[in-house]
Amino acid sequence: MIYSADTNRYSSMEYRRAGKSGVKLSKIALGFWHNFGDVNTLDNSRSLMRYAFDKGVNYFDLADNYGPSYGSAEETFGIIYQKDFKPYRDEMFIATKAGHDMWEGPFGEFNSRKHLMAGIDNSLRRMKLDYVDIFYSHRYDPETPLEETLQTLVDIVRSGKALYVGISKYPDDKAEIAYKYLADRDVHCLLYQGKYNMLSREPEEKILPQCQSFGVGYAAFSPLAQGLLTGKYLNGIPKNSRMAKDFFLKKTDLTPEVIEKLILFKKQAEENNLTPAQFALDFVLKNQAVTTVIVGASSVTQLEELIF
Repeated sequence: MIYSADTNRYSSMEYRRAGKSGVKLSKIALGFWHNFGDVNTLDNSRSLMRYAFDKGVNYFDLADNYGPSYGSAEETFGIIYQKDFKPYRDEMFIATKAGHDMWEGPFGEFNSRKHLMAGIDNSLRRMKLDYVDIFYSHRYDPETPLEETLQTLVDIVRSGKALYVGISKYPDDKAEIAYKYLADRDVHCLLYQGKYNMLSREPEEKILPQCQSFGVGYAAFSPLAQGLLTGKYLNGIPKNSRMAKDFFLKKTDLTPEVIEKLILFKKQAEENNLTPAQFALDFVLKNQAVTTVIVGASSVTQLEELIF
């Protein structure tokens, strides 16, 4: 069926300004890390994108190595974009990143000009786009001169391949260098992307205040601690859950101390008439330095709970 977006899509979503910029992003963003690409059916991925957009989500967060397999999330996005979302391109804020491992050999990862330029070109081809709205350096590279990385970001904007740039998971001292370098070349850093949730509050100490000081927005990933904060692990480890696979989310993460915190969070959520997942998102969004929270979902049912 031909997709026609819900005419009321902007009626209930909150939009937040990204730092000192003209960009307003939905408080909830749809992330493509684990649940798109080869691991999901095209129909399910399409349903997730349609539901999110119909509820006012305008920020879609990808990276070149998202999938699995690498590149498949962007390829899936490209197929759905061509079929459903091309008429709505000007309403969408599409992000991608490069810097993690992507292909074999010494140029296959990190932040050399060679890798980042190939990364943006390959991402645009996979997503069937002329440009992305923001291109991130996906992680700090301790070996490549930071000036090489940052100048590449400047050149990507000036080439028209991205409207804005951002950085992800940079230590605060390197982030400060990045903000100043980019500003001196009239390419403001729009967003810092980092992990932030009730169990990982380190950004509150330096990164979030620094973002506010430099007029940079903050995109929070892993707001549910990869599912820990949804309440699903309070009675053990469910079969086929992310923790059961013991890869990104380890069984050893479920310590007695963590369980004690999860029980407390669940009680607090109930007192606020929220589900544990909603309470976790609400916690992150209460920090005024946060622009948007990136959520992942494997079904529309999950997404219904998270977009509230």
